[in-house]
Parts: sequence; C-alpha cells; structure tokens
Amino acid sequence: MITGKFGRYVLGLGVVAIALVCLVWGDFVPGQPAPKDLPMHTALAYAAGVFLFAGGSGLLWQRTAAWAAMALAVYYALVVVVLMDGRFVFTQYREYGLYSNMAEQLALAAGALIVYAATAGIDAGRAERLTRAARIAFGVCAILFGGAHFVYMNMTAPLIPHWLPPSQLFWGYATGVFHIAAGVAIITGIQARLAAILLTVMYASFTPLVHIPMLLATPTRFWWSENALNLALVGAAWVVADSLARARR
Repeated sequence: MITGKFGRYVLGLGVVAIALVCLVWGDFVPGQPAPKDLPMHTALAYAAGVFLFAGGSGLLWQRTAAWAAMALAVYYALVVVVLMDGRFVFTQYREYGLYSNMAEQLALAAGALIVYAATAGIDAGRAERLTRAARIAFGVCAILFGGAHFVYMNMTAPLIPHWLPPSQLFWGYATGVFHIAAGVAIITGIQARLAAILLTVMYASFTPLVHIPMLLATPTRFWWSENALNLALVGAAWVVADSLARARR
C-alpha cells in the first residue's frame, strides 16, 4: 500500500526537468560526463533526454510508475554511476568532487529503487530489502554531500546569500554537518524519518536561496541543470521519508 505519492511526483518532475536540459542543449547534463569523443554523442544525448523524459513522466502515473522507476534506477546506477563516472575512479581517485558527483546520481537511483519497491507489487520481504538497501545508499550519498561542503568550502560559502545571518561561512559548515547527521540517521535508523524530512526541507530551501538566484544572475546550462537536479533530489529525499513512514506502519 502506497502511503505517500508527492515524493514520487517531485522526483518525476525533477527527472523531466533534467531531460529538458538535455533536449534543449542537445548534450548530456554536467552530472553525466559522457565522453566527448563518444560516437554519435549528440544523438545519444538526445536519446538520453527522451529516455529521461519518458522515465520521469512515467513516475507520475500509477500504472507506469514501477517500470519507469526500475528503468531510471538502472540508468542512474549502471549507465551514469558505473559507466560515465566510474571510468574516472582510477585516474581521479584523489578528487573528492568525483565522489560527490557520483553520489548525486546514486541518490536519484536510490529514490527510483524505493519507488519501484513500493509500486511493483513484489512480495513484502523483497520490497523491504530493496528499500533498505536504497535508504542506506541514500544515507551514504548524504554523508558525501556533507563532506563536499567542507572540502570545497571556498566554493560553497559564496553561494549562500550574504544577507542570511550570521554568515555565509557559518551556513556552509552548518549545512555540511546537517547532511552528515542526516545520512548517519538514515543509515542507522535513529530518528531516520525526521532526518529525511529535514533533509527534504533543506534541499527545497536551496532552490529559492541558492539555485534560482544563481540562475537569474548566470542563466547558463549549468545552473538550469543544477535547478533540475536539486528538484530531483528534493523528490528523492521525500521518497525516502515516505518509505520510512510506511516502515513505521
């Protein structure tokens, strides 16, 4: 029984927004680093955009949610994380940004996998195992996001509105701590649902406080992509919170 649908809807809309960035620019979004020398690079980028549009749209309807969710989980986990990002692991293993980027894509895969487990009509035991694995993966991703705030504080702090008290540096460190604390809570199950809800709220606040102002100041493909990705992450975190509500029941 599905007790929450809004997270699935927001995740679907976020994936559709990512697809539109692919289709408008005729290229993969920055978080999906397909090789530039890939044969038929542009055609494959359009194909990825169409696929993501169909997958994101499929999450919005109950009849297609399970298949769309599984397709998106496979795409983000295998195609993006393993094939696109994984090829850099042995050459750029010291670059923390590689793991942070992989975590963004894996978080979307985790959200999609939870949707699949909740909508596919599979037996309860298997659904719980898939959901638990996805929640742990999402928690690890949140910890990696928090670490990125500390490693790249010189880039994180300037994104925070300067008028927000007490300081940009304070909120840069605070949001890093919030990410790590939420990730630990979700992995351990200690106040996990509260942590997922607060993480959802924090991601949602990033849109009006950071991503939209940056888009208005610099309307580039990168910031359109960041807005779309953040919307999808809001949906993924919301899906995690929904799954924890079902677990409590």
